[in-house]
Amino acid sequence: MSEKIDVEKIFGIKVFTLEKMKERLPENVYQEVLKVNEEGGELSYASAEVVAKAMKDWAVENGATHYTHWFQPLTGITAEKHDSFVTPPKKDGKMILSFSAKELIKGEPDASSFPSGGLRSTFEARGYTVWDTTSPAFLKETAVGSILCIPTAFCSYTGEALDKKTPLLRSLEAINQQSLRIVRLFGNKEAKKVTVSVGAEQEYFLIDRESYLNRDDLVFTGRTLFGAPAPKGQEMDDHYFGVIRERVGSFMTDLNVELWKMGVTAKTQHNEVAPSQHELAPIYEEANIATDHNQIVMETMKRVAFNHGLTCLLHEKPFAGVNGSGKHNNWSLVTDNGVNLLDPGITPNENIQFLLVLACIIKAVDTHADLLRQSASDPGNDHRLGAAEAPPAIMSIFLGDQLDDVVTQLVETGEASHSLQGGVLQTGVSTLMDVKKDGTDRNRTSPFAFTGNKFEFRSVGSSDSIGSPNTILNAIVAEAFCEAADRLEKAPNFDDEVHDIIKEYLTKHRRVIFNGDGYSEAWVEEAKRRGLPNLKTMVDAVDTLVTEKSVKLFEKFGIFTKSELESRVEILYESYIKTVNIEIQTMIDMMARKYMPAAVKYTKILADSINAVENAGMDATVQMEMLKVVQEKLTAMNEALKNLRMIEEKIKKISDVKEKAFYIKDNAVKAMEDLRKPTDELELVMDKSMWPVPTYGDMLFEV
Repeated sequence: MSEKIDVEKIFGIKVFTLEKMKERLPENVYQEVLKVNEEGGELSYASAEVVAKAMKDWAVENGATHYTHWFQPLTGITAEKHDSFVTPPKKDGKMILSFSAKELIKGEPDASSFPSGGLRSTFEARGYTVWDTTSPAFLKETAVGSILCIPTAFCSYTGEALDKKTPLLRSLEAINQQSLRIVRLFGNKEAKKVTVSVGAEQEYFLIDRESYLNRDDLVFTGRTLFGAPAPKGQEMDDHYFGVIRERVGSFMTDLNVELWKMGVTAKTQHNEVAPSQHELAPIYEEANIATDHNQIVMETMKRVAFNHGLTCLLHEKPFAGVNGSGKHNNWSLVTDNGVNLLDPGITPNENIQFLLVLACIIKAVDTHADLLRQSASDPGNDHRLGAAEAPPAIMSIFLGDQLDDVVTQLVETGEASHSLQGGVLQTGVSTLMDVKKDGTDRNRTSPFAFTGNKFEFRSVGSSDSIGSPNTILNAIVAEAFCEAADRLEKAPNFDDEVHDIIKEYLTKHRRVIFNGDGYSEAWVEEAKRRGLPNLKTMVDAVDTLVTEKSVKLFEKFGIFTKSELESRVEILYESYIKTVNIEIQTMIDMMARKYMPAAVKYTKILADSINAVENAGMDATVQMEMLKVVQEKLTAMNEALKNLRMIEEKIKKISDVKEKAFYIKDNAVKAMEDLRKPTDELELVMDKSMWPVPTYGDMLFEV
């Protein structure tokens, strides 16, 4: 029997929560912290001094010796530099631990050592991390000890955002301000804040660590660059929601405990579609905290997996031929007095506020489909989006039968007189209770699907930060809300104007609504006819950040300056180049040092076998046919290797990052596929004992 886990007792024990603040802070300081978190503004220096001491005392009582400003640079992962609480010893040699307001509020990491896209030169090193009071500090316990982690923003000396958090916080302020204008217009005078609520479902693979360490491609790139399919994949549909294996279950138990201790509301766990693939989903929370928590989830998954002799793979497509991993970003808007702006109610056709909000979101997604696509792009996601497993690269909205019917009524007649209802589920079994159906089915092929009282942005990659997708979502919806509010606040007749806006937006932007099969080729053609953008790769989407339309949007709400956008374009191109270049180097290395030597040895064994059989006076036709096949594959591998090396040399000669990125996309990716194909075919005909690396069958079915 496993040890009983008291979730209520352990939840948040490693977090410096508001409850702990209330216990440790004077009432006036605690109230000031609350006000800053809820209404914005700055904490006074005197109060920050009190908070710093209380935070340090709590951390030390729980075993902490160091603190760090925990931030999210443009690498897509987190960063931390540990400083101890020690101070210079007194004359008597006694050590006193201290932590000041200055140390809490500001840190100074080297800004030139993180991606900056030209915002910082090597000699311009100073950057600042600034305490984010809205995200609670927490303790991270690893082999280096217990570390007090203080969530922070990261900016350059000249004020540009060098991280994922700063633009996200800016976008949250923008959408809060514009959402409040909307709810005020509909008579909600009590709400003081509109919060973006996010729940990020996290998919991942688990494989045995020993197998992982014997695969250079997994170690260096996070995905298998070679690998023939196993005899069985996911075609039997037996892994999804299947019984969780003991070793995986043990990992999940420890993962949940660690996450609960750090205040992460881990809710759902299950096997995903592909073998060795799983999912964890949290309860919804404020977007900023959800973004921090998702980073904690990914870090903790890797750490706990290591402790179980496993490796957690977060790459979007670690194994070809089976489903890759995404991260479904569930997004909604909620007032501080409990109103979900995306709740249609029982009769959505009569809910005018909801219909306006819906129309604005449809307008936002259609107007900025290119930006939304870009926000979900990274090199790994190129291998997943558009495959028959994930939403296509074409951004569209699924509304379902109920809302689509309401939209149709509004567009065609100007009025929505009724709403379709779900009715009762008929099971045909008398002993089963009647179940009320929802007003619509769900659509797993849609990149942006309405799912009852929220939108599910399904395109985000499993390894990616949700900071950028939510920043973009907040920005484009804030713009649509702002334009609608501008008109409504000036309108002589509110009812007529809101009716006109809803019909106008739905009529003009209805083209982005698609309730059918997003995996079908027919949809690709239909989307093209509708004029929807189809940005198939990360590289194709990068420049959407700096179009005139995008710059105007971001500058209007102070989310990005033009220079910050240009820097991100540079960083994204460089990231793509470096990622694929590492894959190229790894392929060349594995081919030259593992696959080809193994194939050469096998040809010798076959040749020796032929000679031995013929010398014995027997027919060696079978052995000769095997040798011919292996030699053909070896020759094809050698030719493809030469071609990839030639392309690698051409890449080195291109200096412009955009030109280099597109050359890699158009040439290197195909050359890598050409090298993989004969190698994977060879794997299927070679003696398994001579194959130099663990196979898909070894990795996907051993845990």
